[in-house]
Amino acid sequence: MAISNGYATLVQVKAAARITDTVDDTLLEMAIETASRMIDGVCERRFFTAGTETRFYVPTSAIVTDIDDLAGTAITLETSSDADGVYDVTWAVTDWQFEPLNNQSTGLTFPSFRLRAVGDYLFPSDNLGTRTVKVTGVFGFGTAVPMSVQQATIISALRTYKRLDSPLGVAGFGDMGAIRVTRVDPDVQAMLAPFRRTPVGIA
Repeated sequence: MAISNGYATLVQVKAAARITDTVDDTLLEMAIETASRMIDGVCERRFFTAGTETRFYVPTSAIVTDIDDLAGTAITLETSSDADGVYDVTWAVTDWQFEPLNNQSTGLTFPSFRLRAVGDYLFPSDNLGTRTVKVTGVFGFGTAVPMSVQQATIISALRTYKRLDSPLGVAGFGDMGAIRVTRVDPDVQAMLAPFRRTPVGIA
């Protein structure tokens, strides 16, 4: 099988495990993709892009709309002034600003995930949770996978691969009895901690 939107390559994972044959390549590829999707779920964001997409949002307020990660700044922003599903107002680039403004932390550059009205328009709301904001752009954390995410993928993929040796959750036996597989690797948790975010509401 081919890995779809994986955050590590088969070559990287095999190198980390010192695997030189191709016997388990399919299992390893499955583990890499599984680990990648697990990371998406843990972080509540994705680290790949899928080209230009159109997404709809309910504004947080008249001046702010929380959106999904934007991998770039080239977007089209439209709003439905009557909250009727017709997006009749197209905003100019001077009508909004991307946030967070200072999007660098611990040596990482984070994507924009909020729009603030600063020009001629406000975000319309009917107080019923109607999706009145339409954004077309390239969504995702960025065009390159952060190194920490890549490393977490390698560790998680190998953990998933080796999990096949302990289907009942027992990795072996020691002086104190059974050695059980823990739920989440603490090193993986630490690597992913800076990237976790609260999901926004996609209407």
